[in-house]
Amino acid sequence: MDALIEGFIRFKQLNQGRADRTAAAYSDILGRFRDWLAGRDPCSCTEDELLVFTGLYLNKTFGLHARSRVPYVACVRGFYDWLDRQGYLADVNPAEHLPYPKAGKPLPQVIALDHLEKLIAQPDLGVFEGVRDAALISVLAGCGLRLAGLVAMNRSDLHEYQFKKQRRMATRVLEKGDKERLQPIPREVELLLRVYLEHPDHDKIDAALPNGDRPLWVSTRNTRIPAHEFHGEARRLSARGVQEIVRRYGLRAGIPEALLHPHALRHRFGTELTESDVSLDQTSKLLGHSSVQSSMVYLHLAMNKKTETVDRANPLAKIRTPASELLRRLDAQQRPPFTGPV
Repeated sequence: MDALIEGFIRFKQLNQGRADRTAAAYSDILGRFRDWLAGRDPCSCTEDELLVFTGLYLNKTFGLHARSRVPYVACVRGFYDWLDRQGYLADVNPAEHLPYPKAGKPLPQVIALDHLEKLIAQPDLGVFEGVRDAALISVLAGCGLRLAGLVAMNRSDLHEYQFKKQRRMATRVLEKGDKERLQPIPREVELLLRVYLEHPDHDKIDAALPNGDRPLWVSTRNTRIPAHEFHGEARRLSARGVQEIVRRYGLRAGIPEALLHPHALRHRFGTELTESDVSLDQTSKLLGHSSVQSSMVYLHLAMNKKTETVDRANPLAKIRTPASELLRRLDAQQRPPFTGPV
């Protein structure tokens, strides 16, 4: 079984160009499948047995609900398709019609604009860490980067270009599936980013990489490694470090903890694009989605503009109805705005 897994992973990497992260995920999934087989030949499995593994077993043993089991089904189907092509299966492919778990896709959590304003006001711009954190939060929200893409940024990823007789900044982004794109940086983000880049405390930090580059987001402390090893790549701010930055400032600002994760800022970016009538195709490109289908979730999230349009343009708003006088009185009372979840 180990040899089969190794051959399948090698095929996915060399023939289909799968990223190392994808290969590692498939290895973990097939490792659990191997443990479940307990020495049995995978080629002897029936579709019903594979249904047990991808359903009842994963749910009872690891607590994986329908949505979390989808990658397992995809991996098992791909594994058996490879076994079939390699001639290991004597009969039919038992995973050919293995069904995916049915689960509704929940709308992502989005940080509200007033919460975002409070969050970005928290860092102390009088100290290096505060300047770094303000720039970091700005890049997350203003460019819509994924967490992995943010922490992987190096200084060489920043580029300048000419736009309407102005020098503007863009960043090279390498994210999910090692897909690369060049992302324009908004002027508000660029200003904070330049202040961070020009901070004199950078001169005190040895973050030089072997190729002469430097991580963009540098850590100022790390108690898990000796001081003499705290240089170069070790100075790169980790994903967990970024998550803690967002969480710490958010709690200080009184923002609900459920919204205090980097992806909530990315979702704000996507929602604002949609509410600003940016095309689905352009939204997909700016978010680094491989398909416009992934961007369609923001059509459901972009409710503010649609609500304003419906309130203004529906036919009942233009005639007298039994509700007209009541609405006029309510509006005159200037009710406090609704502050519930988006």
